Amino acid sequence: MTPSFETKVFAGLQTSGLPNAALREALDRLPRPLVFTNGVFDLLHRGHVTYLAQARAAGASLVVALNSDESVRRLGKGDDRPINRLEDRQAVLAALESVSLVTSFQEDTPLDLILAVMPDVLVKGGDWSVDQIVGAQEVRAHGGRVLSIAFEHQRSTTATLQKIRQAG
Repeated sequence: MTPSFETKVFAGLQTSGLPNAALREALDRLPRPLVFTNGVFDLLHRGHVTYLAQARAAGASLVVALNSDESVRRLGKGDDRPINRLEDRQAVLAALESVSLVTSFQEDTPLDLILAVMPDVLVKGGDWSVDQIVGAQEVRAHGGRVLSIAFEHQRSTTATLQKIRQAG
């Protein structure tokens, strides 16, 4: 039996740049205001889950877009990243109560996906200033809000991995 949270995972954009029918239907069913965020979310930690809960509180639904495995490698986080492959990262995020829908993107930035979703609220973590957030200009032009949420718990997957490597 497939866990119910798996129904919150959807493929990203088609090569045409448009959402596939299943993704479009799922997005249309989500209550508004719709919040969008993106990231790698490789080794999920307290900082991640706190941030996602705060992002969800900015609206009625939260869409999380994950960097594809290839996209993560292009970010230069290390040759062994991501630790968890996309399908596993999607399932773990979908299991969180605060997350309404999980999708992914292949490109270096989620701009095409943001334009396709056109969220009411675009959110990133406190390490991003609002003017640096990809899609901020477009979401604002559409009447939406853009938020940078300050970190409450200073955690980092990169720091966790360094600690593990040093211990080994």
